[in-house]
Amino acid sequence: MKRDLYRKLVAWKDDPYRKPLVLKGARQVGKTWLLREFGRREFDNCIILNCDKDERVRELFDHGFRTERILSDIQILSGQTVVPGRTLIFIDEIGDAPKALASLKYFCEDAPEYHIAVAGSLLGLAIHQGVSFPVGKVDEMTLYPMSFAEFIREKQGEELYRRLTESDLTDLSSLSLLLTESLREYYFTGGMPEVVQGSLDGRDAIDLRNMQKRILADYMLDISKHADTRILGRIHQVWNSIPQQLAKSNKKFVYGDIQKGARAKDFELAIEWLIDAGIVYRVPRVRKAGIPLKYYEDFSAFKLFTVDHGLMGAQTDAPISEILLRKNVFEEYRGTFTEQYVFEQLRCCTDTGIYYFDSENSKLELDFLIQRDNVLVPIEVKAEENLRAKSLRQFYSNHEDSRPVRLSMSDYRRESWMTNVPLYAACRVPALKD
Repeated sequence: MKRDLYRKLVAWKDDPYRKPLVLKGARQVGKTWLLREFGRREFDNCIILNCDKDERVRELFDHGFRTERILSDIQILSGQTVVPGRTLIFIDEIGDAPKALASLKYFCEDAPEYHIAVAGSLLGLAIHQGVSFPVGKVDEMTLYPMSFAEFIREKQGEELYRRLTESDLTDLSSLSLLLTESLREYYFTGGMPEVVQGSLDGRDAIDLRNMQKRILADYMLDISKHADTRILGRIHQVWNSIPQQLAKSNKKFVYGDIQKGARAKDFELAIEWLIDAGIVYRVPRVRKAGIPLKYYEDFSAFKLFTVDHGLMGAQTDAPISEILLRKNVFEEYRGTFTEQYVFEQLRCCTDTGIYYFDSENSKLELDFLIQRDNVLVPIEVKAEENLRAKSLRQFYSNHEDSRPVRLSMSDYRRESWMTNVPLYAACRVPALKD
């Protein structure tokens, strides 16, 4: 499989000012595979150390942070020679070895000529549980489940991937049927690499759903293994409530929908745990549509999204035939899957933050609001071809320098005040040209 993040890894390798790399991401999104493949293809040799499976690896970092000694021990343990510029040292599941994580500071300062990359599924939890994180001494990247564009590349080939991600959007209209059918399949499989690979291998839908269920079971095992028992039950309550919260017309997260009378203080720690674990994402509200958006963030109001819409389908036991066969699937699942899907595509291709907006003085509500340089991009998501966009037009009337986007199943077209982008091209929204 090809992953878009690979290009950033190559750029990191060639950067003379690089620091040790920390690759973050939820469990089973493909971090280990990607760094193994990167090491195999871009270096003469790749030394792989696993902190979870090998106690000897954890012990390497228990005797101080002198990099010369650590490098010597790594060579002895692996039976390989470490050559600056030609060897990748890959330390996996580094969250299980806090001192290994702390050692990256010293590799940055004392041995910058070496390529060190680490990965971990629960690094956010480890950091917030008191592990010393080498702030400012590492480069960080995050790997997400496969985007729709990556899915298209695997299923339909490089040429359609290039058309989807690079060509003029007007050129996609002739491929609308193919892309819509592929999107329906992606709605079911989601972007977890194991499930996508199963689809490529011809596994049937039941097998794919069972894969998704196993991944969910692994997530639940992580929760049981790592969460404080005092909030364990509430973590499960939050996790199980997310699909229902997204199915509402107003998708703002409401504590009272989890448990009658519940307040923020009852579930804040549970939500933070899920976010730190990388399996839940918060999209905050902005109280004012201004630049920079982050300055106007409202910490009391937010939406929660899960890591992958395919897993959410398995979590809710969404009927397989409804997703794969029904022509109106995008309308039937508009409350849950479509906005979740759009969030995932934006998450993969924007670095400036994703927000939503509603006005306290009117019924104006926008599904998403992002910032492109000094321009606001309000986004309204339509799961079908119902193209009414009342809130979007009202927002534009108040912010005529914004660049409104409507995502729908209609073809791409530019209007005087707004651009309609087909749902299958959601990845193009952050980079749309004026």
